[in-house]
Amino acid sequence: MTQRAIALRRARTNNLADVDVDVPRNRLVVFVGVSGSGKSSLVYDTIAAEAGYQLNETFPPFARNRLPKWSRPDVEHVEGLTPVIVIDQRRIGGNARSTVGTVTDAWTFLRLLFSRLSRPHVGESSHFSFNEPAGMCPACSGLGEVVVSAVDRFLDLDKSLAGGAIRLPGFGNGGYWYSQYADIGTFDAGTPLREWSPSEREALLYGGGAAAELGRRPPKGYEGVVERFERIHLHTSDNLSERKQEAIRRFTRAATCSECAGDRLNDAARTATVLGRTIGEMSRLEITELLGLVEEIRSPRVAPVVAALTSRLEAMITIGLGYLTLARATTTLSGGESQRIKTVKHLGSSLTEMTYVVDEPTVGLHPTDVDSMIKLLEQLRDSGNSVLVVEHDPAVMAHADEIIEIGPAAGAGGGRLVFQGTFARLRDSGTPTGRALGRRRPVKLDPRAATGGITVADARRNNLQHVTVRIPTGVMTVLTGVAGSGKSSLADELAAQHEATVIDQRPVSTNRRSTPVTYTGIAPAVRKLFARHNNHVSAGLFSANSAGACPDCKGLGVVHTDLAFMDGQEIVCETCRGRRFTPEVLAHTVNGLSIADVGDLTIDQAVARLPDDDISRGLHQLAAVGLGYLRLGQSLSTLSGGECQRVKIAKELREAELPTTYVLDEPTTGLHMNDIDTLVDVFDRLVEQGHTVVVIEHNLDVVRQADWLIDLGPGPGKHGGTVLFEGHVADYTHRATPTCQALTRTDPGAGKAR
Repeated sequence: MTQRAIALRRARTNNLADVDVDVPRNRLVVFVGVSGSGKSSLVYDTIAAEAGYQLNETFPPFARNRLPKWSRPDVEHVEGLTPVIVIDQRRIGGNARSTVGTVTDAWTFLRLLFSRLSRPHVGESSHFSFNEPAGMCPACSGLGEVVVSAVDRFLDLDKSLAGGAIRLPGFGNGGYWYSQYADIGTFDAGTPLREWSPSEREALLYGGGAAAELGRRPPKGYEGVVERFERIHLHTSDNLSERKQEAIRRFTRAATCSECAGDRLNDAARTATVLGRTIGEMSRLEITELLGLVEEIRSPRVAPVVAALTSRLEAMITIGLGYLTLARATTTLSGGESQRIKTVKHLGSSLTEMTYVVDEPTVGLHPTDVDSMIKLLEQLRDSGNSVLVVEHDPAVMAHADEIIEIGPAAGAGGGRLVFQGTFARLRDSGTPTGRALGRRRPVKLDPRAATGGITVADARRNNLQHVTVRIPTGVMTVLTGVAGSGKSSLADELAAQHEATVIDQRPVSTNRRSTPVTYTGIAPAVRKLFARHNNHVSAGLFSANSAGACPDCKGLGVVHTDLAFMDGQEIVCETCRGRRFTPEVLAHTVNGLSIADVGDLTIDQAVARLPDDDISRGLHQLAAVGLGYLRLGQSLSTLSGGECQRVKIAKELREAELPTTYVLDEPTTGLHMNDIDTLVDVFDRLVEQGHTVVVIEHNLDVVRQADWLIDLGPGPGKHGGTVLFEGHVADYTHRATPTCQALTRTDPGAGKAR
């Protein structure tokens, strides 16, 4: 008899508390629960990990060493697994050469098309590849950009040469190059540069003819500041020191290559055309436009290529990415856009009996786009696959064949199966998710008064159409609009035109030693506390990366054994039994706690038990963003995406002293409906402290609590980039815009607005 369910018995991965559950196969199953409840531990770290591990075991050791590594979960019994495909929110990596076209293979089909049909004929498809010597622009090596001096950063016009007007390393008073400008008798070293004549500043920077025209001629062989900087830092093939690399990062910027104008290709590839357009022109068309153009190609010689390219472009339009271009760099995509890009390859797949594990597929989607994503999930299911989705959006829950809730709380208070059944039953269940579905947060009727305003003037970044907006200070402003409407571009302009602290969707930079405490900078205070309470011994003893670390595991608590072509083995260190420190260090205590015991405390417990104001302040910020259940020594690699983002927010909150403008990109990512209130409370406290909060958001509960709303659109890409509304949320009524319609819906399960 065919097994029709994935059966798990006594799952104990991370915080799972001996969970027994049967997950139906060939169904759309949605996993819900508060942040940190154990959803990811069940779906990714147990089901996906065991399926991936067992599939890898079917390959020979040599091949296994080159496959993704899966750690076996802590579970007593598993059966009914099928091969797994994980579609997560991690941004598509790659480098400066990775584009939407290359990562989806659409560019491969397009250049194949040009190699067969273009006039004049250039050659094989490699001649249209900017990653191949045959096709790349020789000036920029196929990058489309070159590094140029950011001359506007070189000088501080309010200072004199003697006072450090030249900001470049080595050019300040006492620096190696200082005498080449201050001591040659050409320039006044004691007068602020703002009082110099334009020709004098030009001569200082560029030398050459500008310097020759000065009454006080510079010495023979004189180099301007820009010339010398570029010779030393840019026009050299030597290995650059770390100091020079830092100078390049600070004092250069990327500029469009003047040779290829950003097309990345050489002259021959740039002049060849199909249907009167070059391949570069086609790559800059929105995907919806490109599809219409490709469909005009009727040549039977390339019919298979046209069919393949058409299918790929249609798939991207189906999942709401029709506003992108093939030339768009993957490094500029949001987490939600990256996730949808990854799903393209699975549309039309002939594989069946696969298990698709999808992490919050509605991130960054407007309600109009959510419907398209739900149809995609249903299509994967109807093709004979199991679709397991971790999601907080009621609209997705409403379409699930079955819902499984893990909880009831986070951390040690979760990890249990609290509900399994239909959406209708969930709403009446009384579980945390069931109760949250019955609530709808009202529109704020008494928005706070602004303390002033910041003007973003004539913004033209990406698709913004000369947008000028005034963002009120001292309040919370929310930017809304459909995906691709220009919200992130407007936020980038705000950060570029005015000083702002940006907390975006990029993952926390972690290694296996990173914990919430080390990342937020509290660890030194903990070590100093132990040093003070133990006869002022060295604080370094209490670092697992330093003198006090167990010598056998180097402070990791585990020992990794390399088994060559077989999977490596990781076991608890027998010397320190996972405690990470030497016995001498563990003998030192504070309030009866060793340094290893402190790592086992939850944040909430540590606030009460560690007597230090610096520690308490940092821990209170972590607790304020709803992370009080995390252990101080917990590796950041075990945290969910939503937890990592809140750790970043906590770090910024701890460092904020002077009034700051915060720009947050979809901070509700990974948050349960119950956690939204906690996040809004954090924003309110920031505003009360005099800060300005600007949020890009699609969650209606956050939008309704805004003091000021700026809605962009009306559509994505070139169809957006204009301001549809500025004002109080309560005044945004009777308008035929997607966001206004979403705000005025009465069904709390209607989903999100972006």
